[in-house]
Amino acid sequence: MDELSALKKQLVDDLTQLVTIESISSIPAHRQDLANSAQLVAEMWTATGCPDVHIVSDVCAPAVVAHFPGPPGSPHLCFYAHHDVQPSGDHQQWDHPPFQLTTSGERLYGRGSADDKGAIAVHLATMRAFNSRPPMSVTFLIEGEEEIGSPNIGRFLTKYSHLVNADGFVILDSGNEEVGEPAFTTTLRGVCDAIIEVQTLDHGVHSGQFGGVYPDALTTLCRLLATFHDDQGEVAIAGLDSVVSFDVNVDREQLRTAAGVLDSVQELGSGSLADRLWAGPAVTVIGLDTVSVEEASNTLLPVARAKVSVRVPPGMSAERALDALIAHCEQHIQWGARLRITRGAVGNPAQVDLEGSLVQAGRRAYQQAFGKDPVFIGQGGAIPLVNELREFFPDGQFLITAIADPNSSMHGPNESVSLDDLTSSVAAQVALIEEFSRGT
Repeated sequence: MDELSALKKQLVDDLTQLVTIESISSIPAHRQDLANSAQLVAEMWTATGCPDVHIVSDVCAPAVVAHFPGPPGSPHLCFYAHHDVQPSGDHQQWDHPPFQLTTSGERLYGRGSADDKGAIAVHLATMRAFNSRPPMSVTFLIEGEEEIGSPNIGRFLTKYSHLVNADGFVILDSGNEEVGEPAFTTTLRGVCDAIIEVQTLDHGVHSGQFGGVYPDALTTLCRLLATFHDDQGEVAIAGLDSVVSFDVNVDREQLRTAAGVLDSVQELGSGSLADRLWAGPAVTVIGLDTVSVEEASNTLLPVARAKVSVRVPPGMSAERALDALIAHCEQHIQWGARLRITRGAVGNPAQVDLEGSLVQAGRRAYQQAFGKDPVFIGQGGAIPLVNELREFFPDGQFLITAIADPNSSMHGPNESVSLDDLTSSVAAQVALIEEFSRGT
């Protein structure tokens, strides 16, 4: 077996082990799985020959830091990924078991394959390509709570910034535009959320006796949630404005296919697809607490709750976006209902400088590995770590790229990643380290 085939086989073997662990950070019952996942990642780094591996769990969900020292005076890069994953949802919607890596054609299926355990496998393979002796200092930070907004990354950096202090940071947790076509992310939307509770009665009452005179909480909540958008689907919350624009063409049909949009469903809002996806606000109801249809009775419900998520445009703070959401709810609640709002997680948007030596070295490295120049795009998702790192390391450079593609179904059923893109990403990171080590 030649060296490339051996690296690819080991990469798939690593990802197979990683996907098996249900490291779901948002569900407390999986806390031990999260710890087991971190332990596995640490053992994998040790097995590569890494001389300096730490599991940090006193200030955050278990994170792993692996450091490979380079020659004295050499540059230093820190590569990032995360080992926590989203819940699998309804297993009936998966074509394969979500926590079992399955190969189908040229794709690997399983929860975390694209977001972001595949990136861990790429990082491991990168060091194996150097026989764990890179020509410069290289550190890997594998976080354990990205999927819940990295709420403790600031605490981690306050105590352990010395473990990840580097000249540049490579974040392998974004998205590419096409299979086989690398992309560098220039902006990230932020994210914030809140739980909105509406109460109209102190207890449930018979809808035949009181309906038509007093409002139920669920109808009242639905009317409030409906005010978040106008009839065209534009976000109607004052203060949520976009200030960035992209001159990038997004394939409309490919986007609809990747999202699984029904034929009759229309697009929301106006403007270019790129601007709506990457630069504009988005408001989504992501959870609802009420009586199930199966258990419903003819009762005016006294209380209903919704969890609402806001994607924050680049150029504004997530706290200010959350303030705007709360102010809107307070102004639009109807019928004198009692409103309680619980502030949730916040993660600020980010913009990346494209002129530094890291991005330039990255352009050459990814062109060499993929045979195509990387394109510059935005991302609608948030990576809260980026702004935290920028605050702690104001002189650090950033390169944000990806292994995922439009067909990866991140956060959804049948999550998958292209094996060819994983292999090319290894070659790209090897070339990037060689380029950056030379200072060219």
